[in-house]
Amino acid sequence: MSIITNINKLFDHRIRLGIMSVLMVNEYADFNTLKELLGATDGNLASHTKALEKAEYILIEKQFIGKKPNTRYSASKLGKAEFKKHINALEKLIKKTE
Repeated sequence: MSIITNINKLFDHRIRLGIMSVLMVNEYADFNTLKELLGATDGNLASHTKALEKAEYILIEKQFIGKKPNTRYSASKLGKAEFKKHINALEKLIKKTE
């Protein structure tokens, strides 16, 4: 088995890696929080959250706070499991190359 077998291509981009990192340590995060933490544009963040949602790695909840729309994200069970696998694979790769 290759040492890169469990590295997940979906987490290759720094924005998607960042989204999942934030959601692994927080129950949820809203759009503006992710945008600020990751230094992403609206369109960039939207496209990356869409990719993670399509893979069923994150859940999206839309609501209104007062009259303002609010979108918040959380990691799904599948997303958490796949991200842990990805991080473990990266750690093994790093240890192999030391």
